[in-house]
Amino acid sequence: MDYEVCLHTNSVYFTKKTSSVRRRYSEFVWLRQKLQEHSLLMVQLPELPPKNPFFSLNNAQQITERMKGLQKFLEKILQSPFLMSDSCLHLFLQSQLSVSNIEACVAGRTPFSVVQAVRRSGLRRFHSEEDLQKDLCMSCDSDSDSSECRNPEKGIKGLSADKSKRTASLDIASTTQDKMLGSSSGSA
Repeated sequence: MDYEVCLHTNSVYFTKKTSSVRRRYSEFVWLRQKLQEHSLLMVQLPELPPKNPFFSLNNAQQITERMKGLQKFLEKILQSPFLMSDSCLHLFLQSQLSVSNIEACVAGRTPFSVVQAVRRSGLRRFHSEEDLQKDLCMSCDSDSDSSECRNPEKGIKGLSADKSKRTASLDIASTTQDKMLGSSSGSA
């Protein structure tokens, strides 16, 4: 099962003002671990909803409770200016990159920058990481932050952050593989 995280913000912290990504619970666990490593215990991170060995895709209450827990986790993360500067967080929320490709991008081991990955991800659903790399090479002028990729995605709602208050609210939707568009497979 994965969860759709929609972002709509006017915060100066974000490259794109709207985005939508699908993430699995295990990817939220990875994000929390990365944020903990990068913050060097300077920030007390919120807890994720507990992993339940008896979690059932058929139990609507369990799914709802987990979504609310993930929502609370992200809302608290987005209240910290220190954590908002983390590239892993931005790629997690605003790109379709896998966890391993997020790590590679942050480490500078990809042909595209963090900003390029974020700007390009919402243009369409990528079928593979190779499609992302190919499209980035064709549509972005350079690695600089000022390069413009064309046709940013519009009209997605969900996660919103008010830059004056630095608060956020989140709406996470869950999907299973059989509920996804065209019965396409979810991320592993």
